[in-house]
This record gives sequence, structure tokens and C-alpha cells, in this order.
Amino acid sequence: MAYDHDEQEQIESLKAWWDKYGNVILGFVTLILIAVLSWQGWNWYQRNQAAEAGGYFDALVSSARQGQAGPVANASETLRSRFGSTVYATRGALIAADVRLANGDVDGARAELAWVIGEGKDPALAAVARVRLVSILIDQKDFDNALAQVNGTPPAGFEAVYADARGDVFFARGEAGQARQAWQQALDAFALDNPLRNVVWIKIEALGGPAA
Repeated sequence: MAYDHDEQEQIESLKAWWDKYGNVILGFVTLILIAVLSWQGWNWYQRNQAAEAGGYFDALVSSARQGQAGPVANASETLRSRFGSTVYATRGALIAADVRLANGDVDGARAELAWVIGEGKDPALAAVARVRLVSILIDQKDFDNALAQVNGTPPAGFEAVYADARGDVFFARGEAGQARQAWQQALDAFALDNPLRNVVWIKIEALGGPAA
């Protein structure tokens, strides 16, 4: 096909323009494609990770219901080492801590709870782990470490639970006055319909009732 003079000039101009900017444009398009494909790949990887972690978590829960400490510990280790960024790992470690403790593996339970506190991705579950750890540390008479777990600022909604746990530590340490004060703080913070409020009230009554 023959081109007239104007068309030929346009073609030559386009070729010159492409020679000058073509590589830049192709590079830019390539970067966009790489970014899109990477994002799609990352989403697929995340979905695949979550699905696989969910499978291990289901197995952990099933083993926990049957009291099988070994399989529970193995599943929790896999979740923590391979899927530590998922909430399954955090929840699994909490369940594993209970199973380990029920089977007399106190050190294993402490390790699971310590991981939730230090590496877990859910502040609320970390707060739960701290409260559970307090009871273990009280039994081991590690009172200073126990108190340190619940002396900081708690996540919203855990003020009463932290105060109750502090009271338990003070009571175990023989400091009845401070225990009563902490339990009173817990009593004031619990909602009136919270069943734990009655438990705290019994503790205060055992010490002779609220301070005057």
C-alpha cells in the first residue's frame, strides 16, 4: 500500500517518536503488569495460607476435644512457625496452652502463652493470654512476673479482668489490703450483669467486705 507524502511524514514522525520513547513506555507497561500480577499472586498466596492454616487449626481443635496433647502441640508448633501471621496461630496457641496445662506440661503452656503475648496478632487475645499466664505464675510463686503481666494499660474492655488478676497476685503474696483494693476496682469496672462480678464480690467478702 502506497502512502502519500503527508502520510509518509506522519509515519516517519511516529517511528522517530517510538525510537525515542518506546522503551520507556514498554518499561512502564511492564512494571504495571508486574505489579498487577504480583498483587494477584500475593492475594492468592494469602488465601492459600489462610486455607492451609485453617486446616491445621481444625485438626488442633479436634485433637484438643479428645485431650490429645501431642497432636495439639504439633499442630500449634506448625501454626506458629509456618502461619504465625494468621489469627489461627494465636487462637491455636491459646487452646494448646490449656491442653498442655491440663496434661501437666506447665512449661509448654507458658511457652504457648508467651508466644501469644509477644508474637500474636490480636491484642485482645494477648490480654487473655496474660491473664491466663498470671494464674500459672502465681502457682509457681513468681509473683513479680505475674504482676507485671497485668500492671500495664489493658486493651479496652479488659480493665476489670486485669484488676481482678492483680488482686489475685496481691492475695497470693499475702498483701490483703492491696488485694481488696484491686478487687474493688474490678468490682466497680465489671458490668452489673457480668457473672464474674459475683466471683469478685465473694473474694472481697472473704477478706471482710469492702474497705471502709
